[in-house]
Amino acid sequence: MTKKTEKESRRGFLKTTTAAAAGVAAVSSIARTANAQGSDEIRFAVIGCGGRGTGAAANIMNTKGNVKLVAVADAFGTKAKNAIRQLSKKYPDKVDVPEDRIFTGIDGFKGAIDVDCDLVVIATPPAFKPMQFEYAADKGRHIFCEKPVASDAVGVRRFMDAVEVTKKKNLLVGIGLQRRHEPQYMETVNRIHQGAIGDVIALRVYWNGGGIWHRGRNALNNLLPAGMEPTEMAYQCNNWYHFNWLCGDQICEQHIHNLDVGCWVKGEYPVECNGMGGRERRMDGDATKSQIFDHTFCEYTFSDGTKMWSQGRHLGNSWTNVSEYVHGSKSTADPSGKIFGPNAYNFTGQRKGGHQQEQHDLIEALMEGRIYNEGEYGAKSTFTAILGREACYSAKVIKWDDLWKKGKELAPGIDSYTLETDPPTMPGPDGAYPHPVPGKYNPFA
Repeated sequence: MTKKTEKESRRGFLKTTTAAAAGVAAVSSIARTANAQGSDEIRFAVIGCGGRGTGAAANIMNTKGNVKLVAVADAFGTKAKNAIRQLSKKYPDKVDVPEDRIFTGIDGFKGAIDVDCDLVVIATPPAFKPMQFEYAADKGRHIFCEKPVASDAVGVRRFMDAVEVTKKKNLLVGIGLQRRHEPQYMETVNRIHQGAIGDVIALRVYWNGGGIWHRGRNALNNLLPAGMEPTEMAYQCNNWYHFNWLCGDQICEQHIHNLDVGCWVKGEYPVECNGMGGRERRMDGDATKSQIFDHTFCEYTFSDGTKMWSQGRHLGNSWTNVSEYVHGSKSTADPSGKIFGPNAYNFTGQRKGGHQQEQHDLIEALMEGRIYNEGEYGAKSTFTAILGREACYSAKVIKWDDLWKKGKELAPGIDSYTLETDPPTMPGPDGAYPHPVPGKYNPFA
């Protein structure tokens, strides 16, 4: 195959599996044919221009692909413009985002996805991802979606429905659970699956770290359009990690990585969970700034009775540990590259950072015309984290099937939210936000 023919073939693949795969995107397909005939360029849009969205864009630009950022969207225009400025400085030939392809507001994602593009990167707060993923799937775009993919059971079910759409349209779906793309993890987990430590009888997973950022209300002065008064919704969106409806709590936003590894190793998802936790030191106990927990402990149970114990923590001046361990009938393993005892093993290959490697794999697949879909395990690992959160909030044993069918919705009517809408969680008269109380919290109402 000649170089020119290879390029035409790649471009034909992109056209066929994006716009042409969905009748609703026929106009986009025509535009792409007219403007980029014979080109192997991969045009992508970024939804959510914070650190992870900008980082994912940079990772894509660091691949071997002929890539071009063509649109961005963020609730706050300043963040969108800052991302373009930052990326243009480092990758001037890979950014083509004029003013009319910068979209703002909570519903700005629609404008960016509607732009003639092949790939959409979704890196927004978890609550918004299901509707954004759904819209991108309906438009026939390949998708990379950061984890977690939702903040409640209703959102996960919606996401899973959209995953089925991507499968029918033969769309590539990447999920930001990057350990699954790291060779040190891949090789070690493969050895565990081949019996190197015997039968898996227990797992331990940890994300114990320090505190997180908080942005005061004055920070909105530099983010909102001229003349717009600061709103509660804008404040919460700018501090999304502190609100359950937006982030799903620390167990979803960060600890999901370790829970995902545990489920990957086990080859299934838990059937139930019990847990405990609280928020004694979150923001020094200031309930006017945050409503999420600062520590959780979960005991997950799999169908064969195997247990996975989980620790998640945000506390300064405490033991920090982000890791996973697997106990087998013969020996123990650290899935990041080590097996102890019989069949001892140390990964000796080149360790690769997952954030970059997942984009190498994604862009290479698009260049070669290969499709993979990580949407299902992204949704189920997210739901594993939600299951643990609801167990900790309620202090009850929560079964997977019950929560899947009857889990509460944290953000009713989210499709119509704007920066001027009252968010689903509002402060009380004293300025404090409501927070879950174990023993009183009901995960089903």
